[in-house]
Amino acid sequence: MATKLTKAQYEEVARFLAQVPPTRQSLRKLRERFPSQSQSTLLSIFSQEYQKLIKRTHAKHHTPEATEAYYQSKLLRSFSDLCCKYQGQHECGAWTENNRYLNGVIKNAASPVLLDLANEVDFAPSLMARIVLEKFLQEQEGSIPSKTLINSMLRDPSQIPDRILANQIYQCTVNDYCYGPLVDCIKHAVGHEHEVLLQEMLLEKNISFLAEDQLRAKGYDKTPDFILEVPVAVEGHIIHWIESKASFGDECSHQAYLHDQFWSYWNRFGPGLVIYWYGFIEELDCHRNRGILLKDCFPTDIVTL
Repeated sequence: MATKLTKAQYEEVARFLAQVPPTRQSLRKLRERFPSQSQSTLLSIFSQEYQKLIKRTHAKHHTPEATEAYYQSKLLRSFSDLCCKYQGQHECGAWTENNRYLNGVIKNAASPVLLDLANEVDFAPSLMARIVLEKFLQEQEGSIPSKTLINSMLRDPSQIPDRILANQIYQCTVNDYCYGPLVDCIKHAVGHEHEVLLQEMLLEKNISFLAEDQLRAKGYDKTPDFILEVPVAVEGHIIHWIESKASFGDECSHQAYLHDQFWSYWNRFGPGLVIYWYGFIEELDCHRNRGILLKDCFPTDIVTL
């Protein structure tokens, strides 16, 4: 299946994604709408487009008004305490009426109240969970919690002292397809897998190289994944280094990589090759003559020098 897309094809996919929510059902519809495209390519675009949406709307979800609306201080009490304290009291109904989270968990403690709220306001479930957890810890401790503690509890919700909130946090993290600790682990594993795959291909071709960890040991602070000890030629272009990207190369991410990484590699080590394993927009491969070549797979026509 195709992995490289023209700009027009990519924009068609992006327009489709702008009209659907970031759910598994939408991903299924995306595959049905574009059957000729690689599923991995579509999944990567799906994730990247959703991340762009979250970045555009991130600020509005972190205003004091928004965070207070998502979280009420009284929701931090354990479910059992709430039931004991307010059971049979008339004012309980009036109090819970405007508290979306509390009203939901009192009706059904296992219901995905936070997850539903995140989906309703088009916010990443894991990020919604982070907001609520941070305010919970802040009230418990009386001070702003450290990022280390928050990250640890998001990775392992069993550490959260409120069991109802722990379950809500868990539901958010396991149902978030673009953010959160599970997604981070998957992305890290996939990225490492493709680096290992690239290394094995280089070894099969008897191409000598220095890997990133070897380069760091030599004192380099910013390096590509592999520097070739003897340059090779690919499609008539000399290659000194290769960078592996287990993602789709859209215009936004590629421009960021050019600015933050690729041109720095070019300045230090000469021309190189970037492999976007899940494809890229064809028009972005426009810097070949300047020394940056794009491919969506390991080259088959390598010429050793």
